[in-house]
Amino acid sequence: MTAAIPLPRPATDLLAVERFSRVEDGERLHGLLWRAGDGWRMVSSAVLGGGIGTRSFVLNAQVAHGYRRTDPARHLAELARAAGARGPGVGLMTAADVRAYGHARDGGVEAVATAGLGVRGWAASPVAGRDEDMRPGTVNVVVALPAALSDAALVNAVATATEAKVQALLDAGYDCSGTPTDAVCVAARSPLAGHEVHAFAGPRSLWGARLARAVHRAVRDAAPAGP
Repeated sequence: MTAAIPLPRPATDLLAVERFSRVEDGERLHGLLWRAGDGWRMVSSAVLGGGIGTRSFVLNAQVAHGYRRTDPARHLAELARAAGARGPGVGLMTAADVRAYGHARDGGVEAVATAGLGVRGWAASPVAGRDEDMRPGTVNVVVALPAALSDAALVNAVATATEAKVQALLDAGYDCSGTPTDAVCVAARSPLAGHEVHAFAGPRSLWGARLARAVHRAVRDAAPAGP
C-alpha cells in the first residue's frame, strides 16, 4: 500500500471533505476525509469509532471488490493515519467509488453520502443473517449539524437519517431499503455551558427536519439512476 495523496480541500461551510487516493494491491482506490477537529460528539455504526463519543475525523474509504481482510478497524486506522488524520475518529468503508459522492445542505445541516448498490435488498428479509457477511457495497451517510444533541437525540438522528436514505433510494427508482452493510455517522456539537442541548431529532423536529432533507438530497445525488 502506498501513502495516501491528499487533494485540495473544497470550499464548504461545515462538512468539508478532502479527497485522497492510494494504490493498494495494484489498484488505485479513493477516500474522503473530514477533519472535524475538536468540539464534536458523534454517533456511528462504523467499524472504527462506532458508538457515541468525542471524535475528530470521519474517513470514508473505498476498498476493493471482494475485500477479504479480517481486521477492517485496523485497516481504516492505518488509512486515516496515512491521510494525516489524528485523534479518535470514525472510519467507514465501501466498494463504491467515493469520488461520486453527494453533498447537500439544509438550514446549517450538511450531509455527505456515497452509494454502492450492487448488493441491495429490504431490511426485513427471510434470508438468515450472518455476522461474518461484511461484503462492502454500502450506502454510507455522514451528517454534521451545528447544534448540541442529547444521547437520545443522537440516536433519534440516526433513525431520521436512515428514513431519509430509504426515501431517497425509492425516489431514485430502487426497490430496496439499502444494502446489508450500510453505515451512518451523525456529528453534533459538544455541549457548552449555558447553551441548549436539543432533546429531539425526529423528522418533524427543528434539526431533524433539516437533517432529513439534507440526507435525502445527498443520497439522491449519490445514487446511480435506478435499475
